[in-house]
Amino acid sequence: MDFEAIKKAAAGYEADMTKFLRELIAIPSESCEEEGVIKRTILEMERLGFDRAEIDPEGNALGWMGTGDKIIAFDGHIDTVGVGNRDNWEQDPYKGYETADVIYGRGGSDQEGGVVSAVYGAKIMKDLGLIPEGYKILVTATVQEEDCDGLCWQYIHNEDGITPEFVVSTEPTDGGIYRGHRGRMEIRVDVKGVSCHGSAPERGDNAIYKMADIVQEIRALNENDDADETEIKGLVKMLNPKYNPEHFEDAQFLGRGTCTVSEIFYTSPSRCAVADSCAVSVDRRMTAGETWDSCLEEIRALPSVKKYGDDVKVSMYMYDRPAWTGLKYQTECYFPTWINKESAPHVQALAEAHKALYGEKRIGHPDAMHLRERPLIDK
Repeated sequence: MDFEAIKKAAAGYEADMTKFLRELIAIPSESCEEEGVIKRTILEMERLGFDRAEIDPEGNALGWMGTGDKIIAFDGHIDTVGVGNRDNWEQDPYKGYETADVIYGRGGSDQEGGVVSAVYGAKIMKDLGLIPEGYKILVTATVQEEDCDGLCWQYIHNEDGITPEFVVSTEPTDGGIYRGHRGRMEIRVDVKGVSCHGSAPERGDNAIYKMADIVQEIRALNENDDADETEIKGLVKMLNPKYNPEHFEDAQFLGRGTCTVSEIFYTSPSRCAVADSCAVSVDRRMTAGETWDSCLEEIRALPSVKKYGDDVKVSMYMYDRPAWTGLKYQTECYFPTWINKESAPHVQALAEAHKALYGEKRIGHPDAMHLRERPLIDK
């Protein structure tokens, strides 16, 4: 493969890629409001001569190059989170401010820059005859990822009927090749109580007090060790072969799971009454060996949860926000851990390509290279 020709072709498109990225940044595109950037991406695909460019019913942009039966996909989500406090931004987040080194704005890194790279990468593959025989290239600009990781690919696989041989995610990796990622799930804990007048709280059953006990034990899950004498063993236990014999090595690579209470809700007749319900959201990050069921059961087994019995419900959130097209595609808020072995052929192929194009180490802006002194292959 002629890597110098690839670099020369990419350099030739630099001005076009910069213009495209700045125009994407300038279009606000929070989750479920991505119509403008999706349509702009389709226009770019058509301008570059993609064999087919289409929008599926969920609102994802699908661009095709080549005619083979097998598919290699390059994915990037086109939605962003909000901008928060505008006063904290050094420049307008929707301008696509540009210097000689940096393009600045919401979505420039996460992840519209990756989409631009994939779109032009496919164009270069076609121009240089790099699409393997029997394959076609699919570039997807996907929606709702910030709201619900993976929902877009559930839809593409289950409803569009597309099953690639391999997918390259263009999520920003700080210049590295990432072969694994912790999973995530969104858990809800509901507690029932009985309200009464605040002047005689002993007549009621305060749901907030019950939840306070549970919250402290959820905190203990995150902070405790896994010693034999520790009643509530911390999530660090999954790094220990005693508790995770089949997956502890992968868990040590990915890092331990975590949990934190991220939201709290309550109901009460008034500010002078005992609360009759309380609920919390728990953000749970999962390492190798942890599953949907194990994470729910872990909370159900907490002493306070067992103590309060049927007054406590532990469940997983469902996601059902409509896409920008109006489509509602409901799914569980569960996003599994994934990992590839470093010795896997596809991981080594990516490393060889990186080294042929850029050298042995991560690349980046010179002022930030001190942040990139980490292994090229990481997580």
